[in-house]
Amino acid sequence: MAELISPKKGETLVEAVTDRLQRDIEQGILPAGSKLPSIRRAALQFGMSKNTIVDAYARLVSSGHASARPGSGFTVEALSGERRRPRHVTEAVDIASLLSAQLEQDFEVRVGDGRPPASWTEGSEIKRYLGIHARTLSADSDAYGSAMGHLPLRQLLARRLVSQMIEAGPDSLLLTFGANHALDLIIRALVSPGDTVFVDDPGYYPLFAKLKLARANVVGIRRTPDGPSVEDFTAKTDALRGGLFFTQSIGHNPTGGSTTLPFAHAILNVAARNRVIVVEDDPFADLPIVGEDCRLARLDQLDNVIFVGTYSKTLSASLRSGFIAARPDRIAALAELKMLTTVNSSGHIESLIHRVISDGHYDQHLKRLGRRIQTAAARVRGNLTKAGMPIFSDRTEGYYLYMQLPPAVDDIELARRAAKKGLFIAPGSLFCIDKSSRLAKGIRVNVSRADDDRFYSFVLSEMA
Repeated sequence: MAELISPKKGETLVEAVTDRLQRDIEQGILPAGSKLPSIRRAALQFGMSKNTIVDAYARLVSSGHASARPGSGFTVEALSGERRRPRHVTEAVDIASLLSAQLEQDFEVRVGDGRPPASWTEGSEIKRYLGIHARTLSADSDAYGSAMGHLPLRQLLARRLVSQMIEAGPDSLLLTFGANHALDLIIRALVSPGDTVFVDDPGYYPLFAKLKLARANVVGIRRTPDGPSVEDFTAKTDALRGGLFFTQSIGHNPTGGSTTLPFAHAILNVAARNRVIVVEDDPFADLPIVGEDCRLARLDQLDNVIFVGTYSKTLSASLRSGFIAARPDRIAALAELKMLTTVNSSGHIESLIHRVISDGHYDQHLKRLGRRIQTAAARVRGNLTKAGMPIFSDRTEGYYLYMQLPPAVDDIELARRAAKKGLFIAPGSLFCIDKSSRLAKGIRVNVSRADDDRFYSFVLSEMA
């Protein structure tokens, strides 16, 4: 009986057949080593012409999902730990091959380049405004540079990660326009429409929006004070194997908790068994106030973990700079996509950050920042506890506490009433996939901003 495939709007017959077979391979319906149906049989099965099947099989070979052996037909290939790059990404990178050549700096005569020489632009104008930073700029500092980002900063970051017992080299690091850009690149590279993606619940709501934009199937993993619920993660990934899991291990946004060592080990074991790639987003990892270092990247050594860092929470959100640390093969693929979407990140900003870190100013700043966080957190936690407000986690290694609300209080309505009094409140339900969860009844409290009598008075009056 024919198993007719109907292309989606704007999709060709070849694309429809290819997508269907890729999905069957990735979900294990067509296991590695098994034979694909003959071209004639597949044409009858899907109600397509033989030419359509031939083209679809050729695309499966090109993407690594299958191999062709003369006289033996087509065989399903074993996929690596992560799913193959979506076909549309491969095609887009191929189209941008000229841009890739333009980014290389080893040409003596760049007739095909799309930019003027530095002496026409930055060398004559911008450089004078960069102050002491301008002295360290190379002659080609106006160039886009490698899509990987400023090499001295990558080398410095690699050494810092090694000092934190995460083995990484410059080829394991990709610089980005902050963590949100990093997350966007990872989603674009590894998530296709319909793919299942796991997230902390509650979790980082801008990430949820990115995943919805990618048309992913977003599944929440219940957050506990000790990290993601191992029981929930196990049950859901057992049922829906593969995909990505986005999580924060330290100073979790919004609950403020950090993942403990037993939870971290368990999550990594389950992820490996169920072929789930872990994306760990840690904006507070550099802070010296972090207690037991249970970063998944440290325990896993970037084998099945992609690590995202940023300076927006420790230096300035306006710098728009961050990084991805991962296996070199994953970084190379992400660098191609970065080149395609943004060409590169800001070499000037990356050079500035390199100078701040290498001069020792960054680590001194982190010590001061850590002390301020600890002092503010103790004060805010003490005042809220004294007022009878339950706090979700007893650890504070970032900026956040999560204050739970009585069941009768509507967090959205509470935020509206606060706004009328000039107070900005972040309702807990915005951070939740499961809006009926007990944790959806809460508010995120930033300890660096909450030690204010107006906030305490409002909370006391509303909870009375």
